[in-house]
Amino acid sequence: MDRMIYTAMTGATAASHRQQLLANNLANVSTPGFRAELATFRSVPVRGDGATTRVFNLEATAGHDAAPGAINPTGRPLDVAARDGAWFTVQSLNGTEAYTRAGAFQVNADGTLVNPQGLPVLGEGETPIVVPNNATINIGDDGNISAKVGDLPAQPLGRLKLVTPTEDNPLQRGEDGLFRTAQQAPLLADPNARVQSGALEGSNVNPIEAMVGMIAVARQFEIQMRMMQNGEANDKAASQLLSHN
Repeated sequence: MDRMIYTAMTGATAASHRQQLLANNLANVSTPGFRAELATFRSVPVRGDGATTRVFNLEATAGHDAAPGAINPTGRPLDVAARDGAWFTVQSLNGTEAYTRAGAFQVNADGTLVNPQGLPVLGEGETPIVVPNNATINIGDDGNISAKVGDLPAQPLGRLKLVTPTEDNPLQRGEDGLFRTAQQAPLLADPNARVQSGALEGSNVNPIEAMVGMIAVARQFEIQMRMMQNGEANDKAASQLLSHN
């Protein structure tokens, strides 16, 4: 059987993977703080006897679009948008630090400040932030949080742990949708990081670009499937010729 079938199969697999990725991006076009996923592929020549006329399609290191999304005012005190390159710090399910741009915070039944997935939001002391009962929360531009209960003076609760990744230590998306460093080591708090309270950062997915990409990938997938069908037809024709000898 012609090796073209196997090489075309890798192209079809890559197109299918990219289609799933674009569909996920499009599904999260309204998710606050969502970062569009990127897929990259490379062609690898098949080594063997004769000329290297066949290539496999292999997935390269995938990443995400780091461009910020639009900031939309909400007026809700617990909605916070990270500005520039800052990220919020949360405690993931396995107890490690993770980072997100989704700032639609809320207070759970235990009085802990959590993110939309219910994960504790961490302060600079790398501990969850606890809010008093019936408190009015205020989050400053520098991430400092204060709580006011009734007519009592406002009490400081601490500062959000805001981090700013660098090109030398970038963030990578995990399977849980949260971001971490490649070494899984926690980042240091950035004292210069700033936020905007009463607002949320939108997704940075371009819906038109994602839809056009899905159409293009669907056509690529069809081409790869036709190549597989042509390879199968050639194999049958060769078998018939050999059977007459």
